[in-house]
Amino acid sequence: MMKLFKSDEGFTGLEAAIVLIAFVVVAAVFSYVVLGAGFFTTQKSQEVVYSSVDMASSSLEVLGDVYGNSTGGDNAKIDGIRFVVGLTAGGAPVDFASTTLVFTNTTSIKDLTNDSKISSSASDVVSAQTDITTYEWGIIDIANDNSDKGALLENQEQFTIYANVGATGIAANERFSLEIKPPKGASYAIKRTAPPKIEKVNLLN
Repeated sequence: MMKLFKSDEGFTGLEAAIVLIAFVVVAAVFSYVVLGAGFFTTQKSQEVVYSSVDMASSSLEVLGDVYGNSTGGDNAKIDGIRFVVGLTAGGAPVDFASTTLVFTNTTSIKDLTNDSKISSSASDVVSAQTDITTYEWGIIDIANDNSDKGALLENQEQFTIYANVGATGIAANERFSLEIKPPKGASYAIKRTAPPKIEKVNLLN
């Protein structure tokens, strides 16, 4: 009788099946957790890559030439910079109400303030060039805009920007930089050199 009670011959196939099913269920749950973590990590990695590409690339480009204006006179200097900007191919719209411009030459660095007419809620942000004061920038024309004259630069639109860099601006043969900093994406720097002789309107190379 004692020998009969100590025997494990009573371990039936049903019990073995239950144990096997338990192992399978545990393995399935573990696999699901691992796969879910893998998918989550992959998704986060894609988001990081896409946001990095957005931040590293600029949506803006200068269309055509860059011009420098001068009031003339003896020892004339360029006191205004005029250029046209648009979006790059596939570039996201840029809100110029949140965009800043920084002017740098051999003697100074200036943060230019935007014209008072430029705001996200304004329906018409276009100003006359003569209304843009010292160390201020504004939008003096909008082309290919079929809806409004707002500050959002969208596909196919072109903004003509005028930056007033002051009477102490850019001397002959002086190199300068005008950096456009949009709220999202990389900055766009316009680097040019003033001509040897300053005229009222100058093509900057």
